[in-house]
Amino acid sequence: MEAEKSAASMEVDVHAFTTSGHSQQPPEFRIVLIGGRELNGDPSNKSEAGNIILGKSVFDTSRRTAHSVARQQEVHGRQVTVVDTPGWWWHYPQENTPKLDQIEIRNSVHLCPPGPHVFLLVIPIELTFPKIFKPSLEEHLQLFPGGVFDHTIVLFTADAPCNYKNVQHVISLWPALQWVLKQCGNRKHVLNISDRQDSTQVITLFKKIEVMMAENAGSHFSVDRVEGNALKEELEEMAERATTRFAEVETKRRKLRALIEGGKPPPTHLKMVMVGAQWSGKSSAGNTMLRKDAFAVLYSRTTEHCEISHGMVADRQLTVVDSPGWFYNSTLQDLSEMDKLEIENSMHLCPPGPHAVLLVVGLASAFNASYQKAVHEHMSLFTDEVWKHTIVVFTRGDWLGVKTVEERIESEKGLQWLVEKCGNMYHVLDNTDRSDERQVTELLKKIEEMWAGNRDPHYKVDLGHAEQIEARKEAVDKMARGIRRITQRQTRILRELFRGEMQPITYKRFVLLGRKESGKSMAGNRILFKELFGTAWMKKEFQDQRRRTMCVKHETNVAGVNISVVEAPGWFTDSMTPDWLKSEVQRSIFMCAPGPHAFFLVVPTSKAFTENDYKAVVELLMPFSERVWRHCMVLFTWGDWLKERSIEEHIAAEGKALKQLVEMCGYRYHVLNCNRFSDGFQVVELFEKVFDTITRNKDHYFSAEDQLGKKQKLMLSWQEEWNRREQELIDRMLKAVAQEPEEEAVPSLKMAASMDGAFIPTMSGGVPSEVGSTFWSDRARARVSEWLSIRVGHSDVTSGVGSLSATASYVEKLDESHLTDEDYQPMTRFFPEKGKMKLDTVLDGSVSRDTVETRRRHSF
Repeated sequence: MEAEKSAASMEVDVHAFTTSGHSQQPPEFRIVLIGGRELNGDPSNKSEAGNIILGKSVFDTSRRTAHSVARQQEVHGRQVTVVDTPGWWWHYPQENTPKLDQIEIRNSVHLCPPGPHVFLLVIPIELTFPKIFKPSLEEHLQLFPGGVFDHTIVLFTADAPCNYKNVQHVISLWPALQWVLKQCGNRKHVLNISDRQDSTQVITLFKKIEVMMAENAGSHFSVDRVEGNALKEELEEMAERATTRFAEVETKRRKLRALIEGGKPPPTHLKMVMVGAQWSGKSSAGNTMLRKDAFAVLYSRTTEHCEISHGMVADRQLTVVDSPGWFYNSTLQDLSEMDKLEIENSMHLCPPGPHAVLLVVGLASAFNASYQKAVHEHMSLFTDEVWKHTIVVFTRGDWLGVKTVEERIESEKGLQWLVEKCGNMYHVLDNTDRSDERQVTELLKKIEEMWAGNRDPHYKVDLGHAEQIEARKEAVDKMARGIRRITQRQTRILRELFRGEMQPITYKRFVLLGRKESGKSMAGNRILFKELFGTAWMKKEFQDQRRRTMCVKHETNVAGVNISVVEAPGWFTDSMTPDWLKSEVQRSIFMCAPGPHAFFLVVPTSKAFTENDYKAVVELLMPFSERVWRHCMVLFTWGDWLKERSIEEHIAAEGKALKQLVEMCGYRYHVLNCNRFSDGFQVVELFEKVFDTITRNKDHYFSAEDQLGKKQKLMLSWQEEWNRREQELIDRMLKAVAQEPEEEAVPSLKMAASMDGAFIPTMSGGVPSEVGSTFWSDRARARVSEWLSIRVGHSDVTSGVGSLSATASYVEKLDESHLTDEDYQPMTRFFPEKGKMKLDTVLDGSVSRDTVETRRRHSF
């Protein structure tokens, strides 16, 4: 309501200004266009807005604006100067914006001296505007001197006529957008970019600029001329260095080409391995080189195993190996053991070794210190000789615009280090233009030239090391089968032991415990079906990670069940567990008084689980006695990262620390994808396992009295003492089951990708949030609500452990070795779209992660 009043009053002010005594118009307008762009590649419409304002197509809309450019035109009796600027990524902080873009943005205000009258913050009306956009905007506006908001109007662009009511509705959806408008004094305007003939919308915009100028006493945005001269000199020096580098590279290439022409013909079969960070465009680069869709390309992770493909290109036989990527700025210590094995193994897939290693680096983000460190550490998986055979392949060549790659290199110290490490061997690919065969042919020529200049024809690999990697993989697979066998047996035993038992479900309380960037907040949001916890992406990219934080609690009600979740602060794997963190973990129990029913020990599958992580968990839970482990479950996040790899394979590959944690939790674990666009099936599975644990614990939550260490035997009644002994007997029995050497009877199932193109990547590996419509969250909530309603309503007949349905009879049928069509029907009540699948599809090993039979792959 307040926003509507402010908007209305602004229109009144416009009318009053243009009809009052202030009839003299300003002789000129100086306008700077600023704004960001989305990760999905949609245009920001800045350049198009500039063309409409000036009434001519003076800004190039066919490619990205890579440098600030000023254009002038007389419009409606005024001399108007418009400056278009490079856009930043709305989702990322300033440090991830290329240094060259930052310089160009800063320089924009000096292209319309003595300074701009107005900044037009261009935002497409259909753009989602989550809260992470707020710190991104704040940081990028720091590129200018203070006071930008006092001279800013929000310019909404639309592809169709958009009335006042529609604009207010969009604003009401996004608190962060409301904050932006408040900073701008609620100054806004809507520009229909599909109707360039409508001059009234530009005239109205000019009137609003006049009003703002009157509020600022006619003053323009103040700029420092000295700074402007310094920026101009910096850009000129950068261009000179770029020219020098290009000349040196061309000189070297001519010498290497002379070796080839002088009698050293290159191999007709070129073998190459691609390595690089996740979302750097590796798979797309492979497809561009091979001129076919050889490697899958999605918004999600696409390569979890090394993949190899072949093709005939430019009269050359090519073999290209794609390898798993690492997170943009994560250290080697954070890389999971299975990913390390796969990356190392990539070099062994084209024996006796690759002719070239293509280190893929995207140009759309800054090659900052953390990125440089990540590249350096991950390349250490190979010997130092690898650099002699490495070419830097820059992807997102379209991001350069009119700039050269040499200018980009000269703008960042990290890139200078990288290309010099590779002997100035680099190339640019534009994966958006696969029709340009010349860019691929040129790359192949550079590979041949590098080959000619090397003493060794290829990067030598250690065949003995290859055998060790293969042996390690076989050992992991064997251990994974053992873990799966244990969980299957324990589930069957517990199902039989607690047949017919069900505890009342009215109020359930959970504590999330895990390291920094583990996905605790994401898991909490998935459980509560609301974006209540701030995600790791937000924390990692925009906040001081070393500052002290506190427990956070949120609650919701689903189908009459009150669910309370407390997130405890995370720890750093490279430091000791501080005392304040121990105090916060103890406080988390009091925050869900009288005590939590379950502790979720959150572990991301995308990162390594180290011995330090294990020690931290044990240390934090130590004050609560051994009884606390009966209430613990390992909750794996980033399940999407696994793709076709089973969670048991991940546990086995990570080694002793993670396997110990799973054992301490009685082999209770579950996997959650980071994708919010799910149907709730994974949360249903999680609730099943949690309620089964509660049933086993006789609905006993972990109480504050437990953690204070009072002597339980003196307080227990004979019934409680009996329950205690029963639990001890069950524990001993399950441990005995875990030691049985028999082989599993049911084959493992793999996890299929389930991102559906809806995933928005984070540069750091944190969990994304607030992307897209709430429809999916509502749908998932309804799915879980239905399940809870049926389970609560039939608690007198529900089996308890491991049930997917509401009846004990169905659990008995599901436990049989074969499912019949009649047995399968109850599943469709909870998951109707699953009913479209044939029963034989459910039973074979090709079924995806989202099918009901996948539940057999996870432990109780």
